Amino acid sequence: MSRKFFQFKNKKLALPLFFPDATKAVVRSVDSQDIINTKTPGILVNTLHLYLDLGKKVLDKFGGIGQFMNWPGALISDSGGFQVMSLAKKGSGKVTDEGVSFHLNKKKKVLLTPEKSIDFQLKLKTDLLVVLDDFTPPGVNYQTAKVTVERTINWARRSKEEFDKQVEGREIKPYLVGVVQGGIYPDLRKECSLRLAEMGFDGFGYGGWPMDNEGKFDYQSAQIIADNTLKDSFLYGLGIGKPDEMVNLAKMGYDIFDCVLPTRDARHGRLYVSDGGIKGYKFYTPDKERYYCDSEAVDENCDCLLCKNYSRAYLRHLFKIKDLTAVRLATIHNLRFYSRVMEKLQKDTSSRVPEVV
Repeated sequence: MSRKFFQFKNKKLALPLFFPDATKAVVRSVDSQDIINTKTPGILVNTLHLYLDLGKKVLDKFGGIGQFMNWPGALISDSGGFQVMSLAKKGSGKVTDEGVSFHLNKKKKVLLTPEKSIDFQLKLKTDLLVVLDDFTPPGVNYQTAKVTVERTINWARRSKEEFDKQVEGREIKPYLVGVVQGGIYPDLRKECSLRLAEMGFDGFGYGGWPMDNEGKFDYQSAQIIADNTLKDSFLYGLGIGKPDEMVNLAKMGYDIFDCVLPTRDARHGRLYVSDGGIKGYKFYTPDKERYYCDSEAVDENCDCLLCKNYSRAYLRHLFKIKDLTAVRLATIHNLRFYSRVMEKLQKDTSSRVPEVV
C-alpha cells in the first residue's frame, strides 16, 4: 500500500477502503445505522448534487454533511466534475479554462470553477476532497486528450492554491487528491502524474474512463499513475468498484475505491456471493423459480442482517411483491460483502477476490 492508514478525527482506518456512493447524502434504501452495521467505515458524497440541492445555509446550520445525515464515519467528497462534464459535453453546457458552465433549466446557468468546488467541499467538512478535473472522454484523439490533461493540471494548481489558502493555520486538515487524466495515452498519463506530483497532493486519483479500446480494464494506465506519483500518498481508483478489479489495483498499491455498483446491483436483485471461480464471486438473483421454497441463507458465510435472519425464499417473495424491504436487505448484504473483501485485502492481497468466509 502507498499509505498505511486513512486518518479522520481521532481514528485510523486500515487500507484499502471501499466507499459506497451516497451521492445526495443518502445511500439509497438504507440509513446511516444500516451502513454502520455492515462495517462500512466511510461513504462518498457528491459535491455538485449537494451544491444544487442543499446549499451552504443548511451546511452552516448543521456544521457539515456528516452531522446533517448523522453519519459518524469517514467522508469523501468528489468534485462533481464527472456529472458536470457529462452535462456540458452532451450539449447543455460548456467547458472552458475558467471552469464548467451548464444550464439547470432555461433560466438558470451555473458556473463551477476549481475554486468553487474546493470552497463547497470544505463547507461539507469531509475528510478527503477531490479536485475538479477535465474528464478525458473515451475514444478521443490524442490532441483532444492532451487538452484535457493541460486543463486538469491548471485546475489542480488553482484548486490547491484555494485549498491551501482556506486551511492555512488549521491543526487538522482534510486530505486533498489530484486526478490524473490522459485516457489511453501512456505519455499523457505519465505527464499528468508527474506534474501533479510536483504540486504535492495527499493522493492521486485514477481518473477518466478506465477501459481500453478493446473494452478491457486499462491496468496499464493504473500502473503508470502508481509508478509516477508520490510513494507516501493515497492511490484512489475513482468510480472503480468491481471486486476483481479492486483486488488487482490493490496489488499495485491502490488504497481507496468508490462505486455505485453494490447498491445499484442490489436494487436490480443482484447479490454478491463468494465462489472459487476466476473472478472470485458470482451473483445470486432471487427471482429464480428454484428459490421459491429455498430455506437456505443467500450466503451461509455472511454475517449481514439478511443472511443471519432470512431465507432465500423470503427474499424472493419480497422482490416478487416489490416491497421496499427487499432492496434494503439486498443493499445491506452487498455492502457487507464489499466490507468483507476489504477486510481480507487489508490482511492479504492476492491475484483475485479473496474468499470472504
